[in-house]
Amino acid sequence: MSDAAVARKPDGAASPRAVVPERQGAISWDSLPRRVVTIYTPLICFVIILLFPFYWMTVTAIKPNDELYNFRDHNPFWTSSPTLDNINKLLFETDYPQWLMTTMTVAIVATFISVFASVLAAYAIQRLRFKGSQWVGLSIYLAYLVPPSILFIPLATMVFQLGLFDSPMALILTYPTFLIPFSTWLLIGYFKSIPYELEECALIDGASRLQILWKITLPLAVPGLISAGIFAFTLSWNEFIYALAFIQSAENKTVPVAVLTQLVEGDVYHWGSLMAGALLGSIPVAIFYSFFVEYYVSSLTGAVKE
Repeated sequence: MSDAAVARKPDGAASPRAVVPERQGAISWDSLPRRVVTIYTPLICFVIILLFPFYWMTVTAIKPNDELYNFRDHNPFWTSSPTLDNINKLLFETDYPQWLMTTMTVAIVATFISVFASVLAAYAIQRLRFKGSQWVGLSIYLAYLVPPSILFIPLATMVFQLGLFDSPMALILTYPTFLIPFSTWLLIGYFKSIPYELEECALIDGASRLQILWKITLPLAVPGLISAGIFAFTLSWNEFIYALAFIQSAENKTVPVAVLTQLVEGDVYHWGSLMAGALLGSIPVAIFYSFFVEYYVSSLTGAVKE
C-alpha cells in the first residue's frame, strides 16, 4: 500500500462524506414526456372541456336550419354557410333585449342589497364578539344549504300577499334570501383574516364602530367584497326556480327562463335562437369576471398578513 492509503487522519478531523448523486428515474421531472403527461395533457383537456360548450353554442347560433338537422351531409362541428338569421330572430322578433335588461336590473339590485346586508352581518358576527356569535354564523351558513325548492312555496305566499307577483320586484326581494347567507359566510372568513389590532388602535383614538368599518375594514376588504359580489351576481343571473314561479308575463321574464319558455313552441325547439340566447346571455357574466378577476384571486389568498 502507499503511504497516503495507510496514513492515519489526525484525531478530531471529520472524514469527508461521500456525495451520493440523486437517483434519477426513467423520466426526469424536466423532461418533455413528463411535462406532456403532467402539465400539457391535463391543461389541454381542461381547456377543451371549458371552451367546447361556448364553441358549440357559437357554431349552432350561426348555422342555417338545413345544416342543424342534416348531419349526414353537413359537419356537425362546423358550418359551411354561416348566417345571422338566428341572432336576428332573437333580437328583433322576440323580447330578448327586454329580458336582458330585466335580468341585469334584478341581478345588480339584488347583489347590492345582499352585499350591503352581508357586510353588516359579517362584521357584527366576527368583530363585536357577542355571546353565541359563532353559532349565529353557523346558522346563517346552514340557512344557505336549504334548497330553494323548499323556500319558494312560503315565499310565493308572501309575494302574492304583497301584490308583487309578475314584477321584477318579486325577484329583487326574494333573491337575497339565498344571497345574504352565502355572502355573509364568505365575508366572515375574510374579516377574520384582517388583524384586529388595527381596529383596537382606532378604538383607542376614539373612532366609532361605523368609522372603523368605513375607513379601515372595508378598504382592506375590497377583494372580499368583490368576490362576494361576483358570486351574488352570478347566482342572481343564473337563478331559475324563483324566476319561473314568480314571473308570468313574457316581457318581465329573465333570460334563463325566457330563453327556455319562449323559444320552445310545443315540441319544436328553435336551436339556433336558443343557442344564440344562451351565448349572448353568458357574455355579461364573462365581462364582469374579466374586470374583477385580479381582486377575486387575491380574495382567495387572504387579506392583510399579520
